[in-house]
Amino acid sequence: MTDIILDDAVWADVDEGTEALLQEWQVKEGDSVEAGQVLGVAELVKTSHEIFAPSAGRIVRLNVAEQDTFARGTVLAQLEA
Repeated sequence: MTDIILDDAVWADVDEGTEALLQEWQVKEGDSVEAGQVLGVAELVKTSHEIFAPSAGRIVRLNVAEQDTFARGTVLAQLEA
């Protein structure tokens, strides 16, 4: 099982305690995905960032709902290879 998070580099210049907003998922639980596929979009400090699949597999769980906020390091989804 692979945990999917918003890339740490995105958080580099963000104040501690700042949260991101999950704008939308472009997949649903059970979907098969390819490596590098866009899974969703998150907004952090008024900038949109795509969430990518690190490898091919199947989305097992979406842990954060659309329009919910989340902190750095939050597991947004889980992927089964």
